[in-house]
Amino acid sequence: MDGNFPPALILSVVLLSAVLTSSAAFLEPYDLLYDNAVQAFYNGDYRNVVRFMEGALSTHREVRRTRVRCRLRCQDQHPFGKTFSDLRFFDVVLRRAACMNRCIEEKLGAQSVHKVSEDVVQDFNRRIPYNYLQLAYQKLKQTDKAAAAAHTYFQANPEHVEMGQDLEQYKDLQNVREEHFVDREARPHQHSFTAAVRLYDKGDYDAAVSLFEDALLEYYKADVECRALCQGPQKFEGHDHLRYRYSLHELISDHFTQVLHCEHECVRDLATRPGRLSPMENYLPLHYDYLQFAYFKVGRLEEALQCALTYLLFHEGEEFMTDNVDYYREMLGHDGKPREKAAWYLRRHKQELELLLIGSQTMGVEFTEGVSYQHETLKQTLDYQLHNILLLCTMLQYLLGGPLIYDSVKLVQDSVALNGTQRVLLDQVISEDECADLQQLAVTMAGDGYRGRMSPHTPNEKFEGATVLKTLQYGYEGRVPMKSARLFYDASERARRIIESYFMLNSTLHFSYTHLVCRTAITGQQDHRNDLSHPIHADNCLLDPEANECWKEPPAYTYRDYSALLYLNGDFEGGEFIFTEMDAKTITASVKPKCGRLVGFSSGGENPHGVKAVTSGQRCAVALWFTLDPLFRELERLQADEVILALDTQSVWNQGLNINPKDEL
Repeated sequence: MDGNFPPALILSVVLLSAVLTSSAAFLEPYDLLYDNAVQAFYNGDYRNVVRFMEGALSTHREVRRTRVRCRLRCQDQHPFGKTFSDLRFFDVVLRRAACMNRCIEEKLGAQSVHKVSEDVVQDFNRRIPYNYLQLAYQKLKQTDKAAAAAHTYFQANPEHVEMGQDLEQYKDLQNVREEHFVDREARPHQHSFTAAVRLYDKGDYDAAVSLFEDALLEYYKADVECRALCQGPQKFEGHDHLRYRYSLHELISDHFTQVLHCEHECVRDLATRPGRLSPMENYLPLHYDYLQFAYFKVGRLEEALQCALTYLLFHEGEEFMTDNVDYYREMLGHDGKPREKAAWYLRRHKQELELLLIGSQTMGVEFTEGVSYQHETLKQTLDYQLHNILLLCTMLQYLLGGPLIYDSVKLVQDSVALNGTQRVLLDQVISEDECADLQQLAVTMAGDGYRGRMSPHTPNEKFEGATVLKTLQYGYEGRVPMKSARLFYDASERARRIIESYFMLNSTLHFSYTHLVCRTAITGQQDHRNDLSHPIHADNCLLDPEANECWKEPPAYTYRDYSALLYLNGDFEGGEFIFTEMDAKTITASVKPKCGRLVGFSSGGENPHGVKAVTSGQRCAVALWFTLDPLFRELERLQADEVILALDTQSVWNQGLNINPKDEL
């Protein structure tokens, strides 16, 4: 398939979408409110100036919030999986775009298709509405609100002499207090950073630490929002749209090049103060520089070392920070690790730079050689297409499955074969002997089910399970072979590394929960069964088949990102693992368990799944859930890590392990 679609077909789809668009307007377009406010100002109607201008500002903020929420939600619902084929890739692109348009229109009404002029956008970026508001509030004798509007405007327009004079006058008024001079458009990450620097300069390091940490949290949140806002339509400046006749491959690659450039510019945007053109130099690394010294001043050397190492991620080998790291290591007597959030952030930007370099080569055909998009020769046209296709393929490689890292592991089915996204089926993850050892361990442990319930999912089966820490405790006490307990730990770690590598994650995948489980059919209760061994569900959201939604909210484990099941046997009846559509009925793929087989998938609503009834025998597996957020790491896994470290170093055998054999699952 060459990716070209007839123009008439594309036009028909666009017109049909417009006809089907809901006419209900929940928010009046903010540029119309702004225009009404300006007209009211010149008519001397200051109450309506306030009414319309405040409405315009409120709507502007709501439009931004809605776009961010919708785009993040639609990215979660339609992720790029192992979808190298043209149809698969374009299907995700088009579904995501349709999802975003539908979501935004449902929240905002017809205003979602209302195009705001570039002049109005620039006025809001320059905070012009607050100039009108300041004058209107002044006329209405609401000087406290006038002071706030003036201050907000002046932050982005410090060269405005008259506004500076107005602010000085407000400061002399009796009914205007210092707390009225607030920046209504303050960016939380910059506000916290500036306040933290002031405290740092005053020597209040404890308070500064708290605000610097807040600034980092807000920065990474703002980065996610900025990137989400890049996902919309792009401007193809320099293109003659009436004569732009390239294939769908080229259109997609041009679009993603500009999205990528926009996302990379978020670094500059987040470091630029209102009204400035140049960003603050070394902005994000500077947080960690301040923090490492502030933590040192309050005697928290562990955190100081961590922040110093994080700073070196951005400026490798910098002499003064390297000296600080050496000092902290000497004082603590051990090494540390940089913050994983920053490491992931930096890896992502390096990938973007690599892609942008390729993209610049493509665009360089126009800018460096002076060749327009309407190439004069067939050779130039083919060269341009090749550049675009190479760029698209490079982008797609980040969406493909990564290496399996173990020679024995075999890829059985990818996302395409499993009729979904972010899915994989692998064999020979562990050997037959290892399966037998783990199955025997599961039988010997005979755990107490799930949270004390022996039949949590169906009364027709007995459910038994044990965690890694529990098996290590039993191994230490001699109740199970320590070799088998250690094998459980190692096999789960192997599965984690495979999932992390195959899905090409740029951040460490942490264990959220690990369970060695067996489901056993109860004799005499299998006739006329119409239930499932495990009902259809998603792992990090609440599945709502009627609404065709999956709500990412408690009591769902919203922090889980990836899931996996490592099967230990296949000598039972029933028990197939199934993927379904969001309706929880339509089966899209079925997996028959067997020794060493691993099924892995992302944990969201894109992958509803369940287990068919086990009608005879016993089905055993290692169930694993993972998170990218280190805050939600499995506590028992961390304790198990300590036990394994102790076993490996043999440093605590004379003292005894600090394990309570009565610990519950």
